[in-house]
Amino acid sequence: MEHILIIEDEEPIRGFVEINLKRYGYSVSQASSAEQGLEILKNSPHPIDIILLDVMLPGMNGFEACKVIRDWNQSVGIIMLTAKVQEMDKVHGLMNGADDYISKPFSPNELIARVQSLSRRIKVHQEPKVVLPKIYLDEEKRLLMVEENKVDLSPIEYELLALIMNAKGKAISRIDLLDEVWGLDYAGDTKIVDVNIRRIRQKLENEPSNPKYLLTVWGYGYRWNETIKEDSHGN
Repeated sequence: MEHILIIEDEEPIRGFVEINLKRYGYSVSQASSAEQGLEILKNSPHPIDIILLDVMLPGMNGFEACKVIRDWNQSVGIIMLTAKVQEMDKVHGLMNGADDYISKPFSPNELIARVQSLSRRIKVHQEPKVVLPKIYLDEEKRLLMVEENKVDLSPIEYELLALIMNAKGKAISRIDLLDEVWGLDYAGDTKIVDVNIRRIRQKLENEPSNPKYLLTVWGYGYRWNETIKEDSHGN
């Protein structure tokens, strides 16, 4: 459940916002001043995901609070609530680290749409990014390079890997791999494909039993990991 902090000095607006957020399953905390909101942000046992921050607050205003929050926390989402409609006010909020703004008065639909949109952007930004090495398949020299290191492959292993990599993430069946590499007249079964895939993984993968590059499509065949397609290429 995502946790949203409302920092707004007008109680009716806080109540209106909280009711609508809870209808959509959000957990909500309230603060009537920037100072109180900062204390909640600092001490809450449940991490705050998004802050709805009013501009016109007693004491520290919303712009100042936004800057303080960003100095503390780069990942929390911030939506400014403002009655001001001048372009410079909006720019000022964004320059201080806000992600979005809603001009008062706003409807429940607009509120929820802005919160959901920001929530999606935050999740995408926070998703762990897997940094994988550059994989280079030189088809003229029939070499596989991982970063600057040559990986020695047998002719069969090379043919298998080249077929799978050049499919650009599309799964290839064991039968098709068998036909392409061993020929249509090969009398053996598809287990030989699996054996050679294991050998390739032993040379390519850091954890062959938990591969990140050469993936199994259960009950069908194999495919190359699409997440590294920009870092892998062939001639």
